[in-house]
Amino acid sequence: MATLKENLLRILEKLKEEELKKFKWFLEQDEGFSGIPAAQLEKAERETTVDLMVQTHQEPGALKITLKILEKIRRNDLVQRLQTSSPEPTDPKTLSFGAQKEEDDKKKTKLEQLASTANRVLNLNTHDSGDQKKYEKGKADLKSVQLFAVDVTLDPETAHPHLILSGDEKQVHHGDVRQRLPYNPKRFKKCVNVLGKQSFSSGRFYFEVQVKGKTAWTVGVATESIDRKEDITLSPEDGFWTVWLRDGNKYDANDENPVCLSLKSQLQRVGVFVDYEKGLVSFYDVDTADQLYSFTDCSFTEKLYPFFSPCTNDGGRNSAPLIICPINHNN
Repeated sequence: MATLKENLLRILEKLKEEELKKFKWFLEQDEGFSGIPAAQLEKAERETTVDLMVQTHQEPGALKITLKILEKIRRNDLVQRLQTSSPEPTDPKTLSFGAQKEEDDKKKTKLEQLASTANRVLNLNTHDSGDQKKYEKGKADLKSVQLFAVDVTLDPETAHPHLILSGDEKQVHHGDVRQRLPYNPKRFKKCVNVLGKQSFSSGRFYFEVQVKGKTAWTVGVATESIDRKEDITLSPEDGFWTVWLRDGNKYDANDENPVCLSLKSQLQRVGVFVDYEKGLVSFYDVDTADQLYSFTDCSFTEKLYPFFSPCTNDGGRNSAPLIICPINHNN
């Protein structure tokens, strides 16, 4: 079985040069660990980079910081690969001197046991403190994009005939009866989608959608020229930047290669932020202040519209509406 250092090296070998530069940059920062000096990393080969990580953070720390940075540079495929190939490392001394350790454990005094317990409590508190700092940073980041909140309403002229909109055009759900509506070139014909009335062709904007109680939904933005009459593929290539829920617990970002999102808890409210000039579309879990996913380096050349699909009601199991929410700036 490969050692942890071998697994880390294999992962770094999968990074392109530009990705490796970003990886090293994050290693220089204080990511909850001591940063590695830039001078040591600047010309370090991949093997040396692994050695520096293990020397600085020990094997458990090197594994944790590698997973953390891979998430930051959006290589979730390598995160899964590393997690699968590298179980939590064990102290090699424990493996080499197992029999002696067992004997030592028998002789351990009550004082040592208390010290061990105290250390566990200290580690737990440190972990909680780190989580709190991460939450506070996420909350600050979320508040910074919420400053660009816009008033979004649903456009009934684009709504599929099975979709029912509320009077204030802030809610949408799927109905069993197909409504008889006049032909409109803007209306979705085959897919149960609806666009926002408001379009954006510059600047930054943000909106939030309540998805509570649903087993399937899609939220994001789309270009004006998307196909509205036939079956569609939700991908940036086809003019869609979206995340969705399927089967009650499967969250994906619909990038060119779909990315499975790992969440701490069921999403209740989704935030969508767009920076048109930067070509950025980011999604947030509003309750936890976590950034779910970001589409970067997008080339926007036409109007963007907020995009919504409550999906079919699935015999009543998915009857809850999507709700465009006012932004609470006091949280």
